[in-house]
Amino acid sequence: MNSKYFSLTAICMLPLVIFCSSKSYAQKVPVGTQTNGSQANNVPTAVPFLLITPDARAGGMGDAGVAVLPDANAMAINPSKLAFLERPYGFSASYSPWLKTLVPDINLAYISGFYKLDDVSTIGSSLRYFSLGQIQLTDESQQDMGIYNPNEFAFDATYARRFGEEFSLGTTFRFVYSDLTLGNFSAGQQTKPGKAFAADVSAYYKKPTIIFNKDAIFSLGANIANIGTKVSYVEGGSKLFLPTNLKLGAASTFIIDDYNQFTFALDFNKLLVPTEPIRDTDGKIIAGKDPDRSVPGGIFGSFTDAPGGFSEEVKEVNIALGAEYWYNQQFALRAGYFYEAPEKGNKRYFTLGAGLKYNIFNIDFAYLVANPQKSPLANTLRFSLLFNFGNIK
Repeated sequence: MNSKYFSLTAICMLPLVIFCSSKSYAQKVPVGTQTNGSQANNVPTAVPFLLITPDARAGGMGDAGVAVLPDANAMAINPSKLAFLERPYGFSASYSPWLKTLVPDINLAYISGFYKLDDVSTIGSSLRYFSLGQIQLTDESQQDMGIYNPNEFAFDATYARRFGEEFSLGTTFRFVYSDLTLGNFSAGQQTKPGKAFAADVSAYYKKPTIIFNKDAIFSLGANIANIGTKVSYVEGGSKLFLPTNLKLGAASTFIIDDYNQFTFALDFNKLLVPTEPIRDTDGKIIAGKDPDRSVPGGIFGSFTDAPGGFSEEVKEVNIALGAEYWYNQQFALRAGYFYEAPEKGNKRYFTLGAGLKYNIFNIDFAYLVANPQKSPLANTLRFSLLFNFGNIK
């Protein structure tokens, strides 16, 4: 098989590698790269592409955005913010080449739309499509076996409702489909596409206030994403948790004058899935807890199951910090930083971004700054187009 096949297979087959590792009682998860850009770590999940932020606005702010003021891309990071949109309907489209340093044709595409039912209720839907590019399959004799395009997608439907002028809640239902294996055999077992159903629960709070003698809007956001069924890639085999993720954040928007506006945002993220324990050569757990649990058990147990205790639990919290500047609500500049502990995936990078708004049309751009020798996400670009229709309410 050609070199592209091997590099892509290392990413595509990670769920199966983890599955096999769980059966062999390995003390460490094999080294590799997940599709969300992290290195393999001891908090394994299926479909890590769900953790990618497709929105270029948030991408330019270090992936922070759960609490920033809403736009048409709100479904991608905090669906409850849809209830505070001012236009009656709109849609967005985002695109990003992904993991360019590994394989040149991996990409993430995202489209979403919203419609306000009335002054307090908004519905929305979105499609997230992750393509791992085309690969040429060959057998051991180098005979052509055709072209294969492994891919994953998630379809969402959202309802958001505002309660008063300051608070909203949102619920999202999601169908996930992951086709990575082409039905091949692994360890003598038939593989299959992974399927799952999931839900998000989100909240948003914003309040006009005065900070440092300037008009400001203080906001808080929360989103528990991907609460759902487990995923299996093998007939009758073990099942992997979805990347259930808790995102909490705060933001402050300072309205300096009629032309200048600054926003500062801080997000915290934690995977709500079991941490793999440390086992001896006989498979007996010597530190940590048994990861074979129900979905609720995995969520609630994720705060106390790390083999290293509280200090390791703290390392499982990722931090995203971002800033945004708007001039005359027409031109924006953004910057941010994302930190993930080396033991938990090692995603660490700076981001830059810009935005342009004209009438009903927005365009956003983000660029990820990292060392190409250390990060597969180096030089990642993200683009978003947003359209808002109807009169502002």
